[in-house]
Amino acid sequence: MGKRLSIIAIGLAFAALTGCATTGELEKVQSQQQLDSAKADQAVRDAQAAKAAADAAKLQADAAAARVENAIKLAEEREKAAAEREKAADEKAAKAEAIFQRSMRK
Repeated sequence: MGKRLSIIAIGLAFAALTGCATTGELEKVQSQQQLDSAKADQAVRDAQAAKAAADAAKLQADAAAARVENAIKLAEEREKAAAEREKAADEKAAKAEAIFQRSMRK
């Protein structure tokens, strides 16, 4: 029993020496917690702003890609039309040459 009381007494003495947190320590911890919370909130806002900027950049890139695709399609159509006109011109030139050759024989 005496041994048990001495252990309890030592435990109470240790608790008394270490003590509870003081009001100043509690305020310091609380202010640090508020500062950390404010930093976390700012980080969330920064992340949201970065995501919005990335989304806007993606939209612009998609629009630019669509314009490029349209320009390529238009260029291919023009190239095809030019090739058809060239072929028609070659055929007309060949006909004209044939007519000229026939007229020279007469």
